[in-house]
Amino acid sequence: MAQQPHVLIVEDEAAQREVLAYNLEAEGFRVTRAENGEEGLLCVDEDTPDVIVLDWMMPNLSGIEVCRRLKIKPDTRAIPIIMLSARSEEVDKVRGLETGADDYVVKPYSVSELMARVRTQLRRVRPATVGQVLTYDDIVLDAETHRVTRDDNPLKLGPTEFRLLTTFMEKPGRVWSRDMLLDRVWGRDIYVDTRTVDVHVGRLRKVLTQHGGSDPVRTVRGAGYALG
Repeated sequence: MAQQPHVLIVEDEAAQREVLAYNLEAEGFRVTRAENGEEGLLCVDEDTPDVIVLDWMMPNLSGIEVCRRLKIKPDTRAIPIIMLSARSEEVDKVRGLETGADDYVVKPYSVSELMARVRTQLRRVRPATVGQVLTYDDIVLDAETHRVTRDDNPLKLGPTEFRLLTTFMEKPGRVWSRDMLLDRVWGRDIYVDTRTVDVHVGRLRKVLTQHGGSDPVRTVRGAGYALG
């Protein structure tokens, strides 16, 4: 459950918001809805999404301003934003992309096209959620078949260790705090002690090094863990 890709929809038109949410949930996404820019920014603070679908024309705080604010903050800069707009002029599209939007979709749009664009952005930030094979040095993780090998030796990982390794392999080098790992691997709705993270990281290390080879998981004192 914790590995479900999370999409935030910021759209002031209720009918459009619900159609989008319905289709995304049907495809297995976890969806958060916001009906204006201020609410959208609050949602990002409370539960960081993997992708944001953002309407340009909203009262008070426009989508362009929401995008600008998110893209200047280091902790939200990397979240892909798909801008929705009835403005089809080239100059508007350029303005949206220059503000930091990763994609620009003109209304009216086809829902299936938008779904494809969401998946494209997800493939960039969380490749395992779209069934891709991840590799890091001699470790290969097949997200679809749930198989992991190291130096061609098959490894048997429990479901939690598999999700942990997936998280590490999607962003090698990134330092994950214990709280971030709890959110990503166990989910926000489950209460687990942060020491549980240490236990499962220990198990993961044991499996990864069982056929020899150095431990690829690095402990960052006072911060958490990273791959490589």
